Amino acid sequence: MSRPVRIAVVGHAFMGAAHIHAWRTAPRFFDLPRHPEVAVLVGRDEARTRAAADRLGIAEIETDWRAAVAREDVDVVDICTPGNTHAAIAEAALAAGKHVLCEKPLANSVAEAESMAAAAEEAAARGVRTFCGFSYRRTPALTLARTLVEDGRLGEIRHVRAQYLQDWLSDADAPLNWRLDRETAGSGALGDIGAHSVDAAQWVLGDSIAGVSALLHTFVPTRPVSGDAQGLGGSGDASGERGPVTVDDAAAFTARFAGGAVGVFEATRYALGRRNANRLEINGSRGSLAFDFERMNELEFFDGDDPTAEQGFRTIHVTDADHPYAGNWWPAGHGLGYGDLFVHQVADVVAALDGGEPVRPDFREALGVQRVLHAVETSAADASRFTPVAGVGPDSSGEEAEG
Repeated sequence: MSRPVRIAVVGHAFMGAAHIHAWRTAPRFFDLPRHPEVAVLVGRDEARTRAAADRLGIAEIETDWRAAVAREDVDVVDICTPGNTHAAIAEAALAAGKHVLCEKPLANSVAEAESMAAAAEEAAARGVRTFCGFSYRRTPALTLARTLVEDGRLGEIRHVRAQYLQDWLSDADAPLNWRLDRETAGSGALGDIGAHSVDAAQWVLGDSIAGVSALLHTFVPTRPVSGDAQGLGGSGDASGERGPVTVDDAAAFTARFAGGAVGVFEATRYALGRRNANRLEINGSRGSLAFDFERMNELEFFDGDDPTAEQGFRTIHVTDADHPYAGNWWPAGHGLGYGDLFVHQVADVVAALDGGEPVRPDFREALGVQRVLHAVETSAADASRFTPVAGVGPDSSGEEAEG
């Protein structure tokens, strides 16, 4: 039997728990060349890290990621920490000869992402692999969508509409957390969830965004300074102290793809009633498709080649054995869930180690997403591209515009 793949997971909150579940579950449903084992869990606070390790069934912990990276028994470093830590951890791991799986977005800046991609390219010459955790690529329905586009079923691509709508910040008194701090998170809705839309659109189309025109907005400039550390609910500090929100609450931009398609993108954490509506619609000259993660086991497909009397969107229930990933799970019709995407990611990563087929996206491809995010921020910061409407807003005379 080949030796197991040993993993150091850095971070034990939301993403850390999702990744650990995936490392443990993947070999039970997928035929992997090697068995993955989480060797060590890393966190800054010893008591909290030990409690998380006990809960998640991991024997060993470290409170310094450098110690975990240096361990002889670690093959993969899995980074599940805020964006401001990604570059240092990843580059040290690559220098130590460890494969790296890093959560998205790759970094907090293009400069950091470029440095990480350069380190990954140098390490690749030594057989070291990198992976970036754009997990929604592993949704069976989106993978099928990519296949339909590749097979020409949509014809010439003309329109892309991508939305990622959540509502967990809708309450203006929800507490301040690291996702609302630019220094830690890099950006707000744009990088946290908009990055997924950018990656999914470019990946499904097999095309790159060539230019953008953008708007970023913050609805609530201050929030209570304490509460739920993960920022997913809870109450603020009873003292009433509030701290500044330094990231965007909502992002909206239009995009031009290199291949000629035009796109409209929106990301917000203020869409009350939308818990995790990660949506993508693509219109082409021969057909259209539409996806919404809140119905993640379904793909809507319109075939323009059907006879007119039979035309209309039809729902493909993407759970059959011949659908991507689905055949490794349950009988047809038994849907998958959010956590299963990370299982698919682990299965792809383990299969790629030791000379297997590369897994996309690697750091170089994730750098491409980072450049789009930077272009959005640059566009949004350029006041000259915002054309005011005459007679409306604070610069107007206060009289209604004639019309």
